[in-house]
Amino acid sequence: MDWDKDGDTLAVIADKSSGIHLWDANINKISQLDSGMRDQMSFILWSKTGPLLAVGTAKGNLLIYNQQTSRKIPVLGKHTKRITSGCWSSQNLLALGSEDRSITVSNHEGDTIRQTSVRSDPADIQFSVMKTDERASPGESTVSVAVGKKTLFLFNLTDPDNPIELAFQQRYGSIVSYRWYGDGYIMIGFSQGYFVVISTHIREIGQELFQAHNHKDSLTSIAISQSLNKAASCGDCCIKIHDLTELKEMYAILNLDEETKGLDQLSWTDDGQLLAVSTQRGSLHVFLTRLPILGSSSGTRMAYLTSLLEVTVANPVEGEAPVVVAVDVEPNFIAIGPYHVAVGMNNRAWFYAFGENGVERLKDTEYLGTVVNMCLNADYAAALFEGKVQLHTIEGEEQEERQTKLFSGGDDKYRILSHALTADFLFFSTDTGLIQCFFIEDWQNINEYRHPVGVRRIFPDPSGTRLIFTDDKSDGFLYCPVNDMVFEIPNFSPTITGALWETWQGDKGVFVAYDDDKVYTYAFHKETIQGPRVILVGGTKLPFSHKPLLLHNGELTCQTQSGKTNSVHLTSHSFLNTNFSEASNEQLTQMLQKALMLKRFQEAWELCKLVNSTDTWAEIGRTCLHHIEVELAVQVYRMMGNVGMVMSLEDIKTIEDQNLLAGHLAMFSNDFNQAQDLYLASSCPSAALQMRRDLQHWDSALQLANRLSPDEMPFISKEYAIQLEFIGDYVNALSHYEKGMTKDNKYQEHDEACQAGVARMSIRMGDIRRGVNLAIKHPSRALKKDCGAILESMKQYSEAAQLYEKGQYHDKAASVYIRCKNWSKVGELLPQVSSPKIHLQYAKAKEADGKFKEAAMAYESARDWDNVIRILLEHLNNPEEAVRIVRETQSIDGAKMVARFFLNLSDYGSAIQFLVLSHCSDEAFQLAQQHGQMEVYADIIGPEATAEDYQSIALHFEGEKQHLLAGNFFQKCGQFSRALKHFLKCSNTEDSLAIEKAIETVGEAKDDALTNQLIDYLMGESDGMPKDAKYLFRLYMALKQYREAARTAIIIAREEQSAGNYRNGHDVLFSMYTELLTQKIKIPSEMATNLMILHSYILVKIHVKRGNHLKGARMLIRVSSNISKFPSHIVPILTSAVIECHRAGLKNSAFSFAAMLMRPEYRNKIDLKYKKKIEAMVRHPDTSELEEDSTPCPFCGFQLPECELLCPGCKNNLPYCIATGRHMVKEDWSVCPHCDFPALYSQFIQLLETESVCPMCLESLSVNQVRRISDCSSYLQLNELEQ
Repeated sequence: MDWDKDGDTLAVIADKSSGIHLWDANINKISQLDSGMRDQMSFILWSKTGPLLAVGTAKGNLLIYNQQTSRKIPVLGKHTKRITSGCWSSQNLLALGSEDRSITVSNHEGDTIRQTSVRSDPADIQFSVMKTDERASPGESTVSVAVGKKTLFLFNLTDPDNPIELAFQQRYGSIVSYRWYGDGYIMIGFSQGYFVVISTHIREIGQELFQAHNHKDSLTSIAISQSLNKAASCGDCCIKIHDLTELKEMYAILNLDEETKGLDQLSWTDDGQLLAVSTQRGSLHVFLTRLPILGSSSGTRMAYLTSLLEVTVANPVEGEAPVVVAVDVEPNFIAIGPYHVAVGMNNRAWFYAFGENGVERLKDTEYLGTVVNMCLNADYAAALFEGKVQLHTIEGEEQEERQTKLFSGGDDKYRILSHALTADFLFFSTDTGLIQCFFIEDWQNINEYRHPVGVRRIFPDPSGTRLIFTDDKSDGFLYCPVNDMVFEIPNFSPTITGALWETWQGDKGVFVAYDDDKVYTYAFHKETIQGPRVILVGGTKLPFSHKPLLLHNGELTCQTQSGKTNSVHLTSHSFLNTNFSEASNEQLTQMLQKALMLKRFQEAWELCKLVNSTDTWAEIGRTCLHHIEVELAVQVYRMMGNVGMVMSLEDIKTIEDQNLLAGHLAMFSNDFNQAQDLYLASSCPSAALQMRRDLQHWDSALQLANRLSPDEMPFISKEYAIQLEFIGDYVNALSHYEKGMTKDNKYQEHDEACQAGVARMSIRMGDIRRGVNLAIKHPSRALKKDCGAILESMKQYSEAAQLYEKGQYHDKAASVYIRCKNWSKVGELLPQVSSPKIHLQYAKAKEADGKFKEAAMAYESARDWDNVIRILLEHLNNPEEAVRIVRETQSIDGAKMVARFFLNLSDYGSAIQFLVLSHCSDEAFQLAQQHGQMEVYADIIGPEATAEDYQSIALHFEGEKQHLLAGNFFQKCGQFSRALKHFLKCSNTEDSLAIEKAIETVGEAKDDALTNQLIDYLMGESDGMPKDAKYLFRLYMALKQYREAARTAIIIAREEQSAGNYRNGHDVLFSMYTELLTQKIKIPSEMATNLMILHSYILVKIHVKRGNHLKGARMLIRVSSNISKFPSHIVPILTSAVIECHRAGLKNSAFSFAAMLMRPEYRNKIDLKYKKKIEAMVRHPDTSELEEDSTPCPFCGFQLPECELLCPGCKNNLPYCIATGRHMVKEDWSVCPHCDFPALYSQFIQLLETESVCPMCLESLSVNQVRRISDCSSYLQLNELEQ
């Protein structure tokens, strides 16, 4: 049996019968068709496209019957055996298979077009399009046949000579069924439960794209639904369903365990909604594969179809339990309101109310046409049918005239295409572009909007103050009925099928528009500095077959084909359901941008804190400004540390004029044109002018000033002129400077600036006379300088110089006068000129004129000393001045010139001196060599000379055999052995100085060999003539061999004493004594004793000269007691001792020394003046003696005579006073500030009243320099060291 293409007529044939029965399903009537053939019928098939029925017989004959015309075409002998299978193509070609193992393709008249034979019985013939390289074969050109249930035979009508036969693996079993799908793919089911997909593309032919063992024992049928994009196979009591896009994954498994005998055939309805399977037992199972997606929402509540006769009402946001409503019919539409749900089909609707006891049915209503859509609010229902809308109450007692109202275009003025109901309003849109708003409370139309083209769908927000609509051009718009403003929705996809408003209170301006694949999130920003606008926030992919029902806080609840709901999180709201700590910085930045687009500032703030970069804070700051969120912007910029912006925002945040505030914010955002428009629309339009002035947009500022504040124009003109002058547009600058003149005394400074501009621009434009006159009259010096510079650049030198002179810029004026060779003017200006360059130019000019004195003065003013020296020497013949200048300025070139001058005069010493000064050392050396001036040269180079210089000089003197000088310079350049060699070669006349220099050299060299060489020389081992011991002493001192020096010093002192040179001896010992002290070396007692005796001798003279005979006598007693140390003056000293002791009343001491003098060896040497007196003293002795005063020992306090230096108590050698020779006393201690030797303070002060030097070191000293020392313990310790 087979149904025709419309499903109206069923054709039936019976086994072993030649009759054909037709059953009309519409009138339930059977009719019989006479075939005119007596054969048994074996095959029957309706055409896919026309009213043609093909019937085949057991003998291979064919009948084609046209039901429309009742024409029968018998075709005898089409095949030789039973026709078993066949297929119509969409072009009305008929392919037949027969037991004669042949296949024929005929047209609708029964004429054979193609014929081919196959190896086995053909079955399951199908037409399709085989994939070719061209992919452009006309219509269904390929016939596919299952041959012998083993192979698949593909016969291309356009290429009949090259059929393709595909064989499969033995283990698959026989081919049960196959289906074409997609772009030339074939799905094949095998008896052993295998399920294979192949492609007919020529490159892929023979390859299995997919293979699965779907059923363990057997597979009985397969079916494909193109509309669902699903494939099903049945066998082993179960049905398995695959998704064609992802065959590997099982979509569903349906088990029919009660069918123990197994399943048979499988088929989908065309729309894929139902799947039917027959079983071997003879039963039929029908499965609902997808529900019609019907649903509606109101606020956060939604209703949706969960089964063909079941509607579920849910409120996932409020957390209410879902309520199931059983309905009587399979609905075509569902509507939900705050308290009701309505379902319906065709022209009828059933209303249900939500009560405390669940859902109860209220009533059903019939309308005047098939209802396309219905909307509900709390009290009313509105149904759309046949281009009209009927508004009526759902329940409740309303006044009669408010019970119902029909909205229609009447007389075909318009058809209503869409409608929507909010709590207070009914909106509907028409094919003529009218959007009407009906206010239910007042029961009248209150607003209408006319769109250029028909409006297909409308979607108001819950309050009815905003409405989205799509038109016939598939464009989307947002319309505000309150102020009739319309905004085009950007990036609006033409495939959009619906829209939903956000139900979360915080996001009132957010909505989504969706099509089958994607959801687009938009935000309507009512208040921005650019005015209201709609922006696209982002897109989210929709899972397959999901229909959005409800949007709440970025979560989209969708209805699926299975009658369930599923939540989709919008990517635009990803920041709401992401763990920030796991997100990367890039993800956080993207989320931040979405949050800002949605004005979700709290979340944006948190994201900013996490990213914590200047850029993100700046982004949130800009967005706050854009949305006029001043308080928040202040917080953001404070966080960034942008003090300027915070202060600016604080200044403006109290402004109530929205346009003025937005203008300021637009300006802060650098959108100056927008800011100007907003300022001009505000209560303070002058702000626009102020802004343009601050930005230096002078053209705009002038236009605004002309309209808003003409008084400001001169000032703006001046500022504009300054800018034009800066960029070189002098024509316009001149014009604006002239326009800037106010001629008002109040603005004198401003007018002067404009006049200065006019003067400069006049000169620039070539009107030099006018410009110069204006500049001269103008009080400003700077203007004269500027104009002078412009004229100078234009080569107008005389005018430029005149202006410089008027402006008292003398340097500039003189410079320009020089350029035009006006020397007389330069001369006048010269006293005021400070620039050396100008003086130099003037000097050169004067020199050229032969006026050398003036030239020299000008060169001097220019500080060009070389030229001054040149003029003085060459022209003015004044070498003294030239020499003075060279010495003062140290000029190298000048020194060379002076040297040359002296050379010409044969004054070689002076020439050498100036050559050295000019760093011409080589020339100076040669000159010195030629003229025997080497010593002069050596003196001149002095401390600046290098070792090489000294060596050159030394070599010169060596050549001249001047040993002392050669040695001297070898020593200076560090060649000590050569220096010593020359010093030791010196003649006797230079001997003393040479030895001194030799000692100095050895001291510097610190070389043992040189030291020994010199010692040998001094000892006389080289020439047999020992040298004075003082040289040896000096050598040891130079070598810092202080102990040897000390021993030598004692010997020298002894020699000096023997020779009677007591002061020399004293000085040698004193210098050695202080050196040893400095080096902290113990002083030999012999040295200390000798120094003490010599010092006592020196004190005698001082005290006797001062008339203090007692002190003199005491010192003479000490000297006389050591008279052997003074061999050359024994008699004079003893004589003095006798006389001084006698004078001081020390008669006994005088007697004892007189007795000593009476010895035969001294008697004859006594001075005749005193001889008789001394003899008388001896003859008549007087033994009376003035007793010596006692003072305490400074160490132990023992009382002993004051001139005694050895303490009997502590056995210490006592320090002695350098003023009196007495031992020191603790309480009367002082020291010489130069040599640090002790003195009794009281005695030292007395001594210094007449003496001006220290008796020990002979350094100058006054009373004021001496201080009494209260604690002398450090000096006593030092004394112990000396011992």
